[in-house]
Amino acid sequence: MSSSSKPTVLFVCVHNAGRSQMAAGFMRELGAGKVEVLSAGSAPRDSINPIAIEAMAEVGIDIANQQPKVLTPEAVMESDAVITMGCGDVCPIYPGKRYEDWVLEDPAGQDLDFVRTIRDEIKTRVENLLSELLP
Repeated sequence: MSSSSKPTVLFVCVHNAGRSQMAAGFMRELGAGKVEVLSAGSAPRDSINPIAIEAMAEVGIDIANQQPKVLTPEAVMESDAVITMGCGDVCPIYPGKRYEDWVLEDPAGQDLDFVRTIRDEIKTRVENLLSELLP
């Protein structure tokens, strides 16, 4: 558990360059400091997807300074909720954690219009998750 009383949410996708970074960006923004936010990938890229950065900038959220991180068992263990996005069996499962798998298209190689639809779906899911985490 995190040392604070705030819930910790970990967003995981394979490359930690698109979906999980957008979700973390929304959670940081919409959670307004009430939620600890982590993101990671099973095979992280060197940098964030520039189209994901652009799509998030359109809604006033800057994820350009984030860096893809490798998924560690420690990150999972310190999280209250683990949200996976297409990383399959590589995500370690620990008892007592809340797990959700969000089925979302991968923004890699997609155009901005396509990534906007993914972004908007992620925002809705983050809003729903927040409403459950912060009653």
